[in-house]
Amino acid sequence: MKETAPREAAAANHYLNRDLSWVEFNWRVLEEAQDPTTPLLERVKFLSIVSSNLDEFMSVRVAGIVDQIKAGYTKKDFTGYTPAGLFKRVMKRAAKMVAEQYRTSREITRALAKEGIILTNYDELNVTQRKAMDEYYHEIVFPVLTPMAVDQARPFPLVHTQSLYLAVVLMKEGEDPEEEPYFAILQVPSNLNRFIGVPCRTNSKKHEYILLETLIEHHIHTLFSGYTPVSVHGFRLTRNADLTLNEEGAEDLLEEIEIQLRRRRWGAPVRLEVQRGIHPYALQQLIEEFEISDNIFEIDGPIDLTFFMKLSGSLQGYDHLRYPQIKPVYPAELENEDDLFQKLRQQDVLVYHPYESFDAVTDFVTQAANDPHVLAIKMTLYRVSGNSQLIQGLAAAAESGKQVTVVVELKARFDEERNIAWARKLEQSGCHVVYGLVGLKTHAKITLVVRQEPDGLRRYVHVGTGNYNDNTAKLYTDVGLFTTDKIIGEDASALFNEVTGYSAPHNWKAFGVAPTDLMDKLIEKIRREARNAAEGKPARIIAKFNSLSNQQMVDELYAASQAGVKIDLIIRGVCCLRPGVPGLSENITVRSIVDRFLEHSRIFYFGNGGDGEVYLASADWMTRNLTRRVELMCPAFNKGIQQSLIRILQLNLDDNVKARQLQSNGMYERMTPAAGEPPLRSQFEAMRISSWKTKARES
Repeated sequence: MKETAPREAAAANHYLNRDLSWVEFNWRVLEEAQDPTTPLLERVKFLSIVSSNLDEFMSVRVAGIVDQIKAGYTKKDFTGYTPAGLFKRVMKRAAKMVAEQYRTSREITRALAKEGIILTNYDELNVTQRKAMDEYYHEIVFPVLTPMAVDQARPFPLVHTQSLYLAVVLMKEGEDPEEEPYFAILQVPSNLNRFIGVPCRTNSKKHEYILLETLIEHHIHTLFSGYTPVSVHGFRLTRNADLTLNEEGAEDLLEEIEIQLRRRRWGAPVRLEVQRGIHPYALQQLIEEFEISDNIFEIDGPIDLTFFMKLSGSLQGYDHLRYPQIKPVYPAELENEDDLFQKLRQQDVLVYHPYESFDAVTDFVTQAANDPHVLAIKMTLYRVSGNSQLIQGLAAAAESGKQVTVVVELKARFDEERNIAWARKLEQSGCHVVYGLVGLKTHAKITLVVRQEPDGLRRYVHVGTGNYNDNTAKLYTDVGLFTTDKIIGEDASALFNEVTGYSAPHNWKAFGVAPTDLMDKLIEKIRREARNAAEGKPARIIAKFNSLSNQQMVDELYAASQAGVKIDLIIRGVCCLRPGVPGLSENITVRSIVDRFLEHSRIFYFGNGGDGEVYLASADWMTRNLTRRVELMCPAFNKGIQQSLIRILQLNLDDNVKARQLQSNGMYERMTPAAGEPPLRSQFEAMRISSWKTKARES
């Protein structure tokens, strides 16, 4: 044992912890909010994103760590952390980040004020403004408020996760001040605007806003007649949001998920945010009720900064404080084509979002729905927008008599309710709706259209790296491939048969599919590069994805590096691999790009001794993606499209403005142009869409 422990510690030191790595990713998002070269209202958005990211992290990842601690689990993970040790480290780093976030918030608020966008307090309003706000309170706010007293006769009410509340400490009029105070809570209505526009001052063009909770606090006395408010402070509770599903025993998965969604309201408390200066008696009441003491954040400012996103979007006339709008171009290969199928019979087409329009995907499905020669449409849906034209197209196709099969993933976290609604709508239209395989999430992004043509049936396939969501397609970078390749078409049919029926695992000719063989295929390709390097042949790996946390995949990359393979990884978020360690990973670099759009593409390049292979995929290199989800990796056979995908990878590798490089100590350093090197911002370069496609095909 004495000899084993040091070896285990040394091995653990080879890896970075997944959750700590995620915290570092959110720090990079915060850096965008702090960057003075980022337009001010874009900085506001990044500040909001930090909050929403942290909400999900606390409700899922930290909740899982807390569950392990409560269960008495003490075993170390492969990065060397016990749950208790990891919790302590994560919370220390997160607390530091939150403090920095609110320092940044105050800085941004001052900058907004200089631009005439002012978050004000009630006491700073003039007489006319106060009168208007008083009327708003009494006419709009007061009728929907429900103060809830907490005493022996009235137990603590249910506190909803991530909702803003006010904790009110009161004294009864005429009672001895030494008596124990009274306590009540009040939910700040989430169906009212968090920020309220205040009438402009005379001869002023400034826009002033007051927060809803600030207005309620000023009028708190109207809710407790006969009592004197002693203190009013905000608080917010985050609960465990992970669903525990018994898929094997569920007679109806849709109904089971609806039940679990209702239970989510009572998830175990994970984090408590309280406004700085909260009354000790109020804090004591909250701690006792929620049985929480280790994860309390004292907030110096407005609790929950996600409202900044809506505020930024509501402001009119401030375009100079935003990035210039871009209008995605329609793919040139498909432009002016009333018959997409005719064009796709001639050539494969690659689409790069958001620089190229998602309308191409919508048109593909819509034309298929209206085409009398189309016999069947099959599609996977993971996260869909609120007013999806794709859903309307699928419904119309089914109503016209086509065979329409839709695999709807009901377990897409935080989109469960929306997906249930879409599933029901599609079923009502006559679509065959499948909820996927028991125990697995269907995360693959694929559409198959089967069309009757003069020379027989032809399969048209779209495979993507991102969700079929027209809203996120404007905000995320993703690639999609349209193809009529026969081998890909056969694999696509087999994939849908496996998901919807009782087909045995298929011998994939083109695809790599998780959880059956995707991981094995990736490992074999990495090992092939290692063999080529050992034999003196060209060996190269470039891989772009969102997260790397599977230990075996990390170890395979380490082994390839030691064999001499040059490996460049472009990983937006979590990375458990420690690059640049002599004798272990000195041939590996890891970059993260955080910029205007969310980097979301998954693209893999393997040198293959000079005959390079390029793939696009739905999967990150995480254990959940490789073993617990239906994921898809698809090759690009067309040489021009291969070069276009390689060009995207090279643009990311050349970025010296928004890229950060991971150091062996786990920290990231922003890359800057070398002496004499021009600055290159990959997302801005990609906006010149025709340029990168031309270069790709010429090369």
